[in-house]
Amino acid sequence: MTDRIGLRWVALLVLTFFLGCQGAEPDDGSAGPEDDPEPQLHNTLSEDEIAAGWQLLFDGVSTAGWRGYNRETFPESGWDVADGNLIVMASDGSEEGSGGDIVSEDVFGDFDLTFEFFLTPVGNSGVFYRVAEDPEKAIWQVAPEYQVLDDTTYIDMGTMDMYKHLTGDNYDLQASTVAASNPIGEWNQGRIVVDGRRVEHWLNGQMTVEYELFSPEWEAQVAESKFAPHAGYARALEGRIGLQDHGHEIRYRNIKIRPFMR
Repeated sequence: MTDRIGLRWVALLVLTFFLGCQGAEPDDGSAGPEDDPEPQLHNTLSEDEIAAGWQLLFDGVSTAGWRGYNRETFPESGWDVADGNLIVMASDGSEEGSGGDIVSEDVFGDFDLTFEFFLTPVGNSGVFYRVAEDPEKAIWQVAPEYQVLDDTTYIDMGTMDMYKHLTGDNYDLQASTVAASNPIGEWNQGRIVVDGRRVEHWLNGQMTVEYELFSPEWEAQVAESKFAPHAGYARALEGRIGLQDHGHEIRYRNIKIRPFMR
């Protein structure tokens, strides 16, 4: 009798062990929910980004590092900082805006620039690069522009040719090869890579435009564009980053740049 009871206990222990193994999760080294990394705060740099040479162009709380185009100071109106966003304020209807365009205080040649933007209905703005200021010219007359726009609304208006004028385009020169904009009410991520003469525009992880500055194709495109009368357009090999005030509310955040060291 004792031997039978002992055998039953052994069998029960083996069965319990087997069932426990069947229900156990495999240990693949993955972290549980309590070990998930904290999401990175907006307008900050991670340790990896700092090590890779990234720099913040907007700290989320001030306009430090920016000033008006062809000005010594930041505009007193037309721009605001709120909720971690650098905001272009809506004007009274003027297409030029009430504050004017702004530029970074620092100058960059070759770089990888990333930024996030939030459009409002009928929103229109742009990000300029290699801006070489000229007191006799508007910012769009001297530097290439990454278009930022409420594409759907302007297309639906049907009052203008939107080819080469949509989000992610190289304004008036190259049209995006993909439709990658998020709907109004959602954030978008833009990216501009300038490496010597080669330029890339990206939108939400997709390349929209690539071109080569000063190539025969580029020269022909400039000659047929609104920039043709403006000698010196996009000729600078280095310059400031610019944000356009076009009279519509647009929000920017997480503006980061990684200069390429040569």
